[in-house]
Amino acid sequence: MNRNARDERRLAGSSPGSAPTDQVNPHHDRRWLILGVIGIAQLMIILGQTIVNIALPSAQQDLGFADANRQWVISAYALPFGSLLLLGGRMSDLFGRKFAFMIGLAGFAVASAIGGAAPNFGILVGARIAQGVFGALLAPAALALLTTTFPSGKERGKAFGIFGAVATAGAAVGLLLGGVLTQYLSWRWCMYVNLVFAGVAFAGAAVLLYHQRGDTRPHLDVPGTLTSSAGLFCIVFGFANAQSHPWGSAQVWGYLAGGAVLLAVFVVLQNQVGHPLLPMRVILDRDRGGAYLALLLGGAGIFGIYLFLTFYLQRNLGFSPIATGAAFLPMIAGIMLTTISATNVLLPRFGAKSVITIGMVVTAGAQFWLSYLEVGSSYPADVLPPLVIAGFGFGMVLAPAMQTATLGVPPSDAGVASATVNSMQQVGAAVGIALLTTIAGNAASAYLSGRPPMPAVFAEAAVHSYTTAFVWGAAIFLAGALICGAILRSRHSAQPN
Repeated sequence: MNRNARDERRLAGSSPGSAPTDQVNPHHDRRWLILGVIGIAQLMIILGQTIVNIALPSAQQDLGFADANRQWVISAYALPFGSLLLLGGRMSDLFGRKFAFMIGLAGFAVASAIGGAAPNFGILVGARIAQGVFGALLAPAALALLTTTFPSGKERGKAFGIFGAVATAGAAVGLLLGGVLTQYLSWRWCMYVNLVFAGVAFAGAAVLLYHQRGDTRPHLDVPGTLTSSAGLFCIVFGFANAQSHPWGSAQVWGYLAGGAVLLAVFVVLQNQVGHPLLPMRVILDRDRGGAYLALLLGGAGIFGIYLFLTFYLQRNLGFSPIATGAAFLPMIAGIMLTTISATNVLLPRFGAKSVITIGMVVTAGAQFWLSYLEVGSSYPADVLPPLVIAGFGFGMVLAPAMQTATLGVPPSDAGVASATVNSMQQVGAAVGIALLTTIAGNAASAYLSGRPPMPAVFAEAAVHSYTTAFVWGAAIFLAGALICGAILRSRHSAQPN
């Protein structure tokens, strides 16, 4: 009898719904190597969202597309990624996480190769769409593998701490790596580099992962798939349009309203069908529901730092693309230190309610500090301290929320629960970018009104727009602290679901 068969028989012998143990978990002996493979895949997914930001000016010059089309290089990835995550998560549950993981890696690599060789704007956007489609299959499979490989215990906290650090570090690593590749090679290498990550992760998955078949025949909730995918698409598309259209235009509120209606229909359907795409038991648990909201609001608020501080460093302080990426490294170091300690020390001792709430308050404080930046501010004195504090605070939010959002989920729902984690982050990011960009633009216009059109005034208006966005980003985190503090249960009252 081969190894796969023995492991499948041991798994089949466990009681239905019981938590996996070291004896029935076929990945236990190689769990840390698997974590490395999952981390590489997650880093590639995050890089797909951020690495092109710095490469965009060079790509635009090379391919000759208009300024109005720049945002679609980013949105073309976000739209399918955000709208297909729930489907991708359920596909990994139904047909096997190893297969979903490897197909997602292979498809993402092929799409990246096409994008890197793109001769025109249309091919580049098409490649970005394909990246988003395969990313929607890959991301929930990766988190589901993490959830089932580390089902419980102290090692679960350590694993989620490392995963959370990688997930957040990827945004800043994308800025740094994008600057290096664009400056010394070509913008096209911001796409080609994914082949390296995908190749290493694919080889590791082929060797380390087992294919585990479900005990029941796969069922797919077609009405739920259509309504959820269309609803999430409309939500993300509506917020993406807010960057180039007024909030009162039909291109914005029409899509947002349509998305809200479709998602409401989706919820109704999930309570009626026999095999729901997203079982309501996954999100109606107070702790998991609160954790999902923490990821949604945290994803929206953190872009006040990533987006506008990047502009401030390059346009006001004169940082190069590489120096801008390096400037975020202290924040990433803070996130990595805090995510590991938060999930291993703070979360078991104080519970998710205290850790996540305090983390949001700390991050809000850091953004309020950044709102005092001026044209003549310096990086060491005025940017670095609040940046490090923001890293410590956000590290207390991200990894504990990700762990809580997948804790206690039956293995059969691990993929869709993980997909919901990614959906919350993606929708939150879309909301944050659109909302804060619009607020910053209005603040700059208001500042310039009645003032002479001089370079110094334009610089002051730009900084005023950034600091206004930081205030609103802080407000989002404070709202998150209040909401999550009210929903999440205290450590002593929380019970496994």
